[in-house]
Amino acid sequence: MHSVTETFDLAIIGAGICGLAHALAASRLGKRVIVIDRDAQANGASIRNFGFVTVTGQQRGEGWRRAMRSRDVWAELAPVAGIEIVHRGLVVAARRAEACEVLEAFRATEMGEACELLDPAAARARFPLLNDVAGALYSPHELRVESRTAIPRLAGFLAEAHGVVFRRGVSVHTVEPPTIVTSGGTIHADAAVVCPGDDFTGLFRERLQDCRLTRCKLHMMRLAPIGGSVDAGIMSDLGLVRYLGYAVLPEAQALRERLEDEQAEHLANGVHLIVVRSADGSLVVGDSHHYAATPDPFAPESVDELILDEMRAVLAVDEVRVIERWTGTYASADDRLALIDRPSDAVRLVLITSGTGASTSFAIAEEVIADLFG
Repeated sequence: MHSVTETFDLAIIGAGICGLAHALAASRLGKRVIVIDRDAQANGASIRNFGFVTVTGQQRGEGWRRAMRSRDVWAELAPVAGIEIVHRGLVVAARRAEACEVLEAFRATEMGEACELLDPAAARARFPLLNDVAGALYSPHELRVESRTAIPRLAGFLAEAHGVVFRRGVSVHTVEPPTIVTSGGTIHADAAVVCPGDDFTGLFRERLQDCRLTRCKLHMMRLAPIGGSVDAGIMSDLGLVRYLGYAVLPEAQALRERLEDEQAEHLANGVHLIVVRSADGSLVVGDSHHYAATPDPFAPESVDELILDEMRAVLAVDEVRVIERWTGTYASADDRLALIDRPSDAVRLVLITSGTGASTSFAIAEEVIADLFG
C-alpha cells in the first residue's frame, strides 16, 4: 500500500503512449505528475504496433496537423530519451493506374507539398526492393521507432528527467480530484487525465456508453531479415482507400471499385499494407482490422496470408520467414479520430479512437493540458 505522502498537480491513469504524452506535456509546464497503471509494464496497443509515426494520409485538417506536431515532438524527444529513430520517410507504392491518380490528387493538396511523385523507373531506382509499380509517392515526414523499447524508455526518461512518479500494478477505483482512490491507497492530485485505451467498462463507463465505441483487433508479424534494405515505411493501394487523407478524395472511388473487384477478401478483412524495418534488419508487417465489442483472441493464418500476399505484390522478396506473430486491440469509433471528454473542470477523459496513438498523442496531450491548466 502506498500511503499519502505527496500531493500532485496531475494524476494520469494509463501509461500507454496517450498517458505518457500527457505526462510529458504537463511536466514540461513544471507540473508535478503521477502516472498510475494496472499493468506491471507496457503491454497494450502502445507496444503492439509499427512504431510508425504516420503523417501522410492522416485525415485532412486537425488529424494531419496533430500528426505533424506529434512527429516533431518525437524528433525532439528521441535523442534525449535514448530512443532510436530507425528510419524516416514513407513510400506509397501504386500498383494500379487508379492508385496513381489518387496520389497525384493528394500531391496537389496542401498535405502533399513536401512529397514527391515518382515514375516507375525513379521508384525502382530509389527503392530497389520494389516490384514493378505504376508509380509511387515519397513522403519525408514519417519516422519510425521500435515501440516495445521506445515506450519503456520514454517512461524512464519522464521519471529521470522530469520527476514523473509511476505507480504500476495499481487499479484506480474513483477519480474525484483532489482524491484518487486506488488499490494501492489514496492519492491526492489537483487534476486528472484518464486514458483508458480500449477499456470502456471501467472509469467513466456511463460517459462512454453512448459514444459509439467498439474495439478493433489487428494482426501483425515480424519477418526475418531479407536481402536488400528497406529505408522507409512502405504502403500500397489498399492504404489509399483506408487512410482518410487519401480515401475521401474523389479520385479514390475508381480505385475502391477496382479493389472491390480484384481484392475483395483483403478489403473484407480490413487488410492494408505497412512494412517497416527494425534495427536488426527484421521487418514488421501488417495489418488487418476486425471489429467487435470483445474481439476474439484468435489469429487465423488466412488473414496473415492476405497481408503477406500484398507484401509480395509490392516487394521483390524471394523468401518470407515469419519469426513472430501477435494481435493487438485498440479503441475505435466511426465518427471521430479521438474522444476528449470533460467529466468535470478538473478531469479529462481521452481516448485515441483511430489507431493513431503513436502518430497523434503528443499533439492531443498538449491541447488537453493547455485546456486543463490554462
